[in-house]
Amino acid sequence: MIFLTLIVCFFISILITPIVIKVAYKVGATDRPNKRKVHQTLMPRLGGLAIYISFLVGVLIFQPENQYSTSIMIGSGIIIITGIFDDLFELSAKIKLLAQVIAAFVVVLYGGLEITFINLPLGGLFEFGYLSIPLTILWIIGITNAINLIDGLDGLAAGVSSIALISISGMAIIMGNHYVVAIGSILLVSTLGFLYYNFHPAKIFMGDTGALFLGYMIAVLSLLGFKNVTFVSFIVPIIILGVPISDTVFAIVRRIINKQPISMPDKSHLHHCLLRLGYTHRQTVLLIYALATFFGMVAVIFSQAKLWGAMVLVAILLFLIEIIAERIGLFGKDFHPLLKLIKSIKLSTEKKG
Repeated sequence: MIFLTLIVCFFISILITPIVIKVAYKVGATDRPNKRKVHQTLMPRLGGLAIYISFLVGVLIFQPENQYSTSIMIGSGIIIITGIFDDLFELSAKIKLLAQVIAAFVVVLYGGLEITFINLPLGGLFEFGYLSIPLTILWIIGITNAINLIDGLDGLAAGVSSIALISISGMAIIMGNHYVVAIGSILLVSTLGFLYYNFHPAKIFMGDTGALFLGYMIAVLSLLGFKNVTFVSFIVPIIILGVPISDTVFAIVRRIINKQPISMPDKSHLHHCLLRLGYTHRQTVLLIYALATFFGMVAVIFSQAKLWGAMVLVAILLFLIEIIAERIGLFGKDFHPLLKLIKSIKLSTEKKG
């Protein structure tokens, strides 16, 4: 039944996206080019609606049972409505944040989804107590916006989200979480159907309707798949979502370094930096796909590793992320602390030699 549902969802997404394109033009849900954006022509941006409709059909057909189902559907509905209004009227950041907080509260307070504790590596439990609800809400809002922030090139957010969904669903299969497998797979094929029209050169953008919806669902699914587990497994969703999370963290650090408001948009995200290095639009997207796939593979290896092996793997991963970030200029042109340290150590070694 699940395979038939996935096939139906994939083709619904492919068939309905052209209709959404026409609707977007008709209602004025379009994205005009400006100095901060890469595209040069007027583009429809309501594409997330096609993903959502396909996903909704899949859920209605397969009807996966779980205690969180109702709250997830209500929360995602709030996100979709917010995204549609933003694609039509460009809502303020405060209104979008408020809607995200409400959607997060729905799944946490009404649905009961929260991170309450983790098993520590050397034994015992660490209980979050009163922090469990704020931390869960912060995770949902953070990942929702992280996916939104990388939505800057044709097919980028849809592709990275698809890779994350493959990783989350794959880990859910290993852990025997059938609900996450079902929901993750339905969302995956719905996104892939849309990606057919969204990959470069795109015929439609997903807009905030799609980016916020995918971010919200990925955040919730990662919580469902990995909550209340060991410390090692607790890190798995963070690694799986390494590309959007690191890009968001570097954006915050970059703005702090440059003494700019954290919410201020710029053209120094990962995809902007790669474009400045001379990569084409398509090459940049494929490179980030490869990076997202790498993070997914590391997450699988990490989940199977012993404690010390996992710690070493994280240390190596953090080192590589920092080196890459400084090399391509994610912090800015002149901020290279680790590269400068390596260079000074190398010079010192050469002098001694």
